[in-house]
Amino acid sequence: MGRATESLAEKAGIGLSGLINATFGNACELILAFVALQAGYVDVVKASLTGSIIGNVLLVLGGSMLVGGWRYRKQKFDRRAATAAATLLALAAISLTVPAVFHYSQFWQLQGVSEIIGQGQQKLAGKEIELALAIAAVQLLTYVLSVYFSLQAPAKFQHPHKSINASIIEPLQSKEKTTKDHGALWRQIRWPLCVLFVSAIMVAVLSEYLVTTLAAGAEMLHLNKIFIGVILVAIIGNAAEHSTAVLMAWKNNMNLAINIALSSGAQIALFVAPVIVFAGYIMGKPIDLRFNELELLSIIVSVIILAFIATDGECNWLEGVQLLAVYAILGAGFYFCG
Repeated sequence: MGRATESLAEKAGIGLSGLINATFGNACELILAFVALQAGYVDVVKASLTGSIIGNVLLVLGGSMLVGGWRYRKQKFDRRAATAAATLLALAAISLTVPAVFHYSQFWQLQGVSEIIGQGQQKLAGKEIELALAIAAVQLLTYVLSVYFSLQAPAKFQHPHKSINASIIEPLQSKEKTTKDHGALWRQIRWPLCVLFVSAIMVAVLSEYLVTTLAAGAEMLHLNKIFIGVILVAIIGNAAEHSTAVLMAWKNNMNLAINIALSSGAQIALFVAPVIVFAGYIMGKPIDLRFNELELLSIIVSVIILAFIATDGECNWLEGVQLLAVYAILGAGFYFCG
């Protein structure tokens, strides 16, 4: 997947190749979530969403900065793209915080009415599902518009190695030449796309094996389901883009590494999570977007530290160590949780 993504970046641009890599990689996460949801592991599915978001922001980005910075000491990246992705993740943090605030605000109102608290909790659960569906619809719309906007970015952003004069002249090309260019581009990228597709299928098969052994593994290792969902399932489900981002950083292509990591995190929060909400509702196993306090803290902390990292347009190995340290601290919290 790393080589296929690198080939796509050379031919189709960093933005599109990062999006395609994140999509194929997160397809595994989506399949894994469907299988786990069908098996009744609702808490694990929700925890894996949290783990995928913080894993991409802290683990993948931190590992990429550590590996790349150790080899090249200092690397530069386009801070506009990083800031745009950070804004999307901030939106995701807000959308995932609202259901929890809504739950506790309504739950406290029921505390003084003990005789109808059972009926009240049932009604509250129904409202939380409706709220999740509404938020999921907004998230999906926002993500589709953000993808459209990113793909309309100037040629200088999609192909940073092109000269400024070339990016100015390109829009003046005739429609006939543009059509020929699109045909040539498709012939160049179809094989990398096939490699990504086959790789995603293979990882998805392994993901299904993971879910089938989840209960036995948790009991044998004495691990709580939240830790398994946030750390283990998230890492394995997103292993494809994890390794690709680190490989790109090692090759001094930090723009692509950051694009993969942050595009994947934003896609999990604004596309995969809403799709799971709608799928669970259709399957008769509705799932809300209410996360526990530690999960919300992890997402918010990840977005805050990302805002500091993404503003200067350059990174080093120490920033990678700091991101990994935050991930390790949060991981310890989930390990001792419950």
